Amino acid sequence: MKSYLSLIPISAKVHRRQNRMTLLCIIFAVFLVTAVFSMADMGVRMEQTRLMKKHGGLSLQDLSGSAMGQTIYLAAAVLFVLILIAGVLMISSSINSNVAQRTKFFGMMRCIGMSKRQIIRFVRLEALNWCKTAVPAGLILGTVSTWGLCAALRFIVGEEFSDIPLFGISIIGIISGIIVGIVTVLLAARSPAKRAAKVSPVTAVSGNSESTKNIHRAVNTRFFKIETALGIHHAVSAKKNLILMTGSFALSIILFLSFSVLIDFVGCLMPQLSSTPDLQISSSSSNSIDEKLLDRISGMEGVKHVYGRRSIFDIPAELDRETKLSDKTDIISYDNFDLDCLTKDDVLKKGSDISKVYGDSHYVLATWDKKSPLKIGDKIQVGASKLEIAGLLKYDPFNSGGSTNKKITLITSGKTFQRLTGVSDYSLVMIQTTKDATDDNIKAIRNIAGSKYKFSDQRSQSTSGTYTAFVLCIYAFLAIITLVTVLNIVNSISMSVSARIKQYGAMRAVGMDERQLTKMIAAESFTYALSGCIAGCAFGLLLSKTMYDMLITSHFGYAVWSLPVKSLILILLLVSFSAAAAVYGPAKRIRNISVTETINEL
Repeated sequence: MKSYLSLIPISAKVHRRQNRMTLLCIIFAVFLVTAVFSMADMGVRMEQTRLMKKHGGLSLQDLSGSAMGQTIYLAAAVLFVLILIAGVLMISSSINSNVAQRTKFFGMMRCIGMSKRQIIRFVRLEALNWCKTAVPAGLILGTVSTWGLCAALRFIVGEEFSDIPLFGISIIGIISGIIVGIVTVLLAARSPAKRAAKVSPVTAVSGNSESTKNIHRAVNTRFFKIETALGIHHAVSAKKNLILMTGSFALSIILFLSFSVLIDFVGCLMPQLSSTPDLQISSSSSNSIDEKLLDRISGMEGVKHVYGRRSIFDIPAELDRETKLSDKTDIISYDNFDLDCLTKDDVLKKGSDISKVYGDSHYVLATWDKKSPLKIGDKIQVGASKLEIAGLLKYDPFNSGGSTNKKITLITSGKTFQRLTGVSDYSLVMIQTTKDATDDNIKAIRNIAGSKYKFSDQRSQSTSGTYTAFVLCIYAFLAIITLVTVLNIVNSISMSVSARIKQYGAMRAVGMDERQLTKMIAAESFTYALSGCIAGCAFGLLLSKTMYDMLITSHFGYAVWSLPVKSLILILLLVSFSAAAAVYGPAKRIRNISVTETINEL
């Protein structure tokens, strides 16, 4: 052996099983960053192609000034930071447990003359040694995943993703992956390296640095049985490990809640309304489309739904509260299908009763925002008729920003509109086509509409494919976060038990049975889970609201943040399940080895 550093590859072989989770954490971190930046790079290249086709040339200013380019770079940078933090916490926790298991080894190294600085260097280089395997694996996995995503976007989603490159190699993605792999490992190894350097030669005899601490009082058993109290004590006694474990679990919850906000953000950017038409027929003069046209179109091939709207604008109206409304009060009629879609899309405020609006009634719906004076139950005098507001929409669907701009818009049923105005013809006819509708079907519908009306084919403007692609990507990242969370919890608990294997052997020797040992491990596991859930929910909800306000509320005034109950329940159940699953392996390991073997274990 030429140098003490020659022990590093030998140690890696001996502790291959213990290092498996650390390697997985590095691979996942490199994979995520490589995939994120590679997809961002492919998106930028796609935007370059689009701008070149549109303008016949391309400048850096055009690219950096485009909304897509800015969004891509910002999202990639935020994800980079979050993944880096998550990787540092998980890898640091894993290395800490690894060091705790090898207390005797580091003590022996001190006995034969290794200095503290050499111990620190040894731990750091040992951690970097893992990068030789983990970083290339993460880069390959990230690049291949990028190819798969690009192929799916181009051939399955299509639409605006038809120009996205296939089998592209992203230098930015590869460099980012390498940087995050090395930086994460170096940052994660700092604390464990210092901990290993503090091991004294005397400690080498015991093999467990924690056993040298003076005990000032017995474990409190007033509220719990001895095995449960000991499990909780094991979790909280090692402060640094508790902080790392809590931080690791909490960050998983924070990441999950943060990514959930992105789903709402994409929904606001590209709302997927059930009433979105594929074809549209309109007229230059208001309410001049013959109502019989709908009956003729509804029986044609390729037609799924046909529905229309009537409208009348700028009519005077007064509230029963003697509050004079704006002179810009509009009334728009919705057919039954249109009304059904409001319920299906969940755009009505709590307390709304849309069932009252159907048919010929005295009930209406109204658009709403934070500055709107209207409330459910208000009565509005329109001409000779008094109408009651049965429900409010969460925003104004007739304004791209969702704000009413102090204009009142009432939505009635078709029959109510005809009774109020005497108008039966439509101002707008909308058609949803079937999936197998052909160009000949569309041409036939166009011919039926005739040249008297304006015919618009809006199928190419559909954002459903883009929306699905973004949502799938977000859910894919959530799935990876979930997988890393489960693996991290299971591995951390297992390594924590391994670090205290002599203590458990001693407990078995003095009469503690297998059931009590299992309860002790479970108590330790759920202590970590509980502390992680509390911290994760506190910071996660705060970050969720902050992100919601920055990304959504600031641009869509009608949107209001609400407690993400479903996401919270899902991630808390996941953490609880992981903590329970983490108990099984260590408990089985302790049951399968004899008391003598356990006591003699390093």
